[in-house]
Amino acid sequence: MQKILILDHIRSAYNVGSIFRTADGAGVEKIYLLGYTPAPEDRFGRPHTEIIKTSLGACSSVRWEQVEVENLSGLIRRLKHDGYEVVAIEQTDSSIDMKNWTPKDKTVFILGNEVDGVSKKLLALTDEVVEIKMKGKKESLNVSVAAGITLFH
Repeated sequence: MQKILILDHIRSAYNVGSIFRTADGAGVEKIYLLGYTPAPEDRFGRPHTEIIKTSLGACSSVRWEQVEVENLSGLIRRLKHDGYEVVAIEQTDSSIDMKNWTPKDKTVFILGNEVDGVSKKLLALTDEVVEIKMKGKKESLNVSVAAGITLFH
């Protein structure tokens, strides 16, 4: 299975580092960092200490690219043209329970902001919205935990 991640405005550098480490273990081809999602390096090539530390070097083994919000539609269109199904991991009125869903051979997984989730603009571009059903009192999981569950589903 070919997997790509889009991280939609993730705030925490520690979550990003954790996702990189999990992505490496799950064989993710590439991670797109959208909006203010912190990157492993700044524009001058200096390492982001928290991400590097948390990822345990996985930033070197998983390709990544920062994407501006205004280039998002073009990216999604290109990925779909290349045969990828685009799936948001989010809770909506029409989301599918992950237990009842099987990913395609080529899948892009979108993970959203820790507070606001996947943006409405991005949700409108997806093929499917899949959720991890919660059983406790909390409404959602930490985004890096959700990434792990999703990538090894």
